[in-house]
Amino acid sequence: MSPILGLDFDNTLICYDSVFHKVARERSLVSETTPKDKISVRNHLRVIGQEDAWTELQGEVYGPRIHEAAIFDGALEAIKALMLAGVEICLISHKTQTPYLGKAHDLHLAATSWLRRHKFFSVDGLNWGSDQVFFETTKQLKISRILSQRCTHFLDDLPEILDLLPSDMNKIQFAPRQVVSKKHSWPVIRQWQELPNLVL
Repeated sequence: MSPILGLDFDNTLICYDSVFHKVARERSLVSETTPKDKISVRNHLRVIGQEDAWTELQGEVYGPRIHEAAIFDGALEAIKALMLAGVEICLISHKTQTPYLGKAHDLHLAATSWLRRHKFFSVDGLNWGSDQVFFETTKQLKISRILSQRCTHFLDDLPEILDLLPSDMNKIQFAPRQVVSKKHSWPVIRQWQELPNLVL
């Protein structure tokens, strides 16, 4: 049986680091010296008691500013190589329809638009169908979708998602910069170029 690979979206396929820092700077929430990554911006805002500002910032970045976010280096090339090798691929993400705070942007539409801009649905790109992309509004619905798609492999940046998947599934953690816990047995990749060898 050919592998069926499920991919997470946020912080796995799409990198928001520079956008979070940029929008936070525009709102005078962080200084220029704050490291330019999502976790540093989040931690800074939590330390200074600005949890609501962080929540609103996420709505802005995941909504109207999403097109300023980059695709992780090597992601398209790895996906193309896997597709050429006969691997079925789908994207399964936990994403609320609208932000918890701030303007009611449609976050599913924004993410789909980002995928379209990066040629996921184009004939001259990956030529995916809409039946390969799923945005689920809860973590449990995400897990259910991974199971219903019969994924043999799943790539995610969050260990808490991988923990919820069956033990016989091939779980892979994407951690380009994070410190990784040693308690998990699954492989960890730092860059997309490492993925094909773990699936094929």
